[in-house]
Amino acid sequence: MKELAVRNLGMCEYQTALALQQDLVDRRARGDTSDVLLLLQHPPVFTMGRGSCAEAPKIDGIAVHAVERGGATTYHGPGQQMAYPILFLEEEERDLHRYLRSLEQGGIDTCRAVGIDAGRNPDHTGIWVGDRKIASIGVAVRKWVTYHGLALNVDGDLGPFRKFSPCGLDGRVITSLEECGVSEEKRAGIPALLMNHLAAALGREIRGHSLN
Repeated sequence: MKELAVRNLGMCEYQTALALQQDLVDRRARGDTSDVLLLLQHPPVFTMGRGSCAEAPKIDGIAVHAVERGGATTYHGPGQQMAYPILFLEEEERDLHRYLRSLEQGGIDTCRAVGIDAGRNPDHTGIWVGDRKIASIGVAVRKWVTYHGLALNVDGDLGPFRKFSPCGLDGRVITSLEECGVSEEKRAGIPALLMNHLAAALGREIRGHSLN
């Protein structure tokens, strides 16, 4: 099983995290590093993926960035747990639909570990609790190395989602673990749970990590 190193960056500006991902993609493609999972949160930011067709929302103080991941426009902010796997996909792994399903599975298993019956929506990529969306997924691949990834709404302000159509959806469908009734104590354990469940779903073994 391939090794996975985990780094928790805490609160990290979007552009800083993107530059780090791009550097790690190049290094992973050269074989200069192992697979890496970045865990972090962002200050408020809107990102517009390759599928965006509408104008970005305009909210004072919230930056907008066009990025190379798949998917449409979404919001990231405090209380949303980001997971960016930088993985070199071996030949037998080079099926991006399978990769997306693996990311979904890691997030689904994380939600179920804290008592939330999450699952898939056949019409929309991401993780759902009934008819409410709790996590978004958008990825990019360069030289068969993945970047971008999964955004799980743990707690925090969901108001910015109501100001636009996240990934083409009514913003009112967005929910969080807090809104679903998960206790603060259980929410505090989400980074470790997500790390372990994503590693398992992606067929990786954690060999070194820092959650501090």
